[in-house]
Amino acid sequence: MEGRKVSDSETVATHRALPSDANPAGNVHGGVILKHIDLAGAVCAMRHARGHTVVTASIDRMEFKAPAHVGELLILRASVNMVSSRSMEVGVRVESEDLLTGDVRHVASAYLTFVAMDENRKPTPAPPLILESQTHQRRNEEAKRRRELRQEERRREKLAQESMAHAAGGEPVRAKEFY
Repeated sequence: MEGRKVSDSETVATHRALPSDANPAGNVHGGVILKHIDLAGAVCAMRHARGHTVVTASIDRMEFKAPAHVGELLILRASVNMVSSRSMEVGVRVESEDLLTGDVRHVASAYLTFVAMDENRKPTPAPPLILESQTHQRRNEEAKRRRELRQEERRREKLAQESMAHAAGGEPVRAKEFY
């Protein structure tokens, strides 16, 4: 399978914050921001996996750094950081621009894991990632470390489930793993 460059799938999306997106104080709801993060990340992942739909497998390290307000423009920048045998990590940075003053603030960041799906809705490999810069290389290394931490956490959870099931005399309940 031929690799794809990071720049081939980088995505920028925007959303103007409206009153229906906000609480009574005029701050955009975190859920609205999260929805747009997921959409921008999915577009980026689909651009990388061309020909395949993608599903969100997890959202890791969602951080809200500053509020976004009604009337401001949310700018979402998404980039594939890593591709493994069965998943892709996409980083999304959200900025808020005051359209009257031009001031821009970093509002939120998140790392999302997506899985490419074939025509039978089964996980399928995504193309390898071609890193083009030192920034891409750094993001890729950081993504690999986050993946290792997630895998270790899943191993600990599995052991805890098996231990609890053994103590109760039954079998553990297992969630389907995409990774």
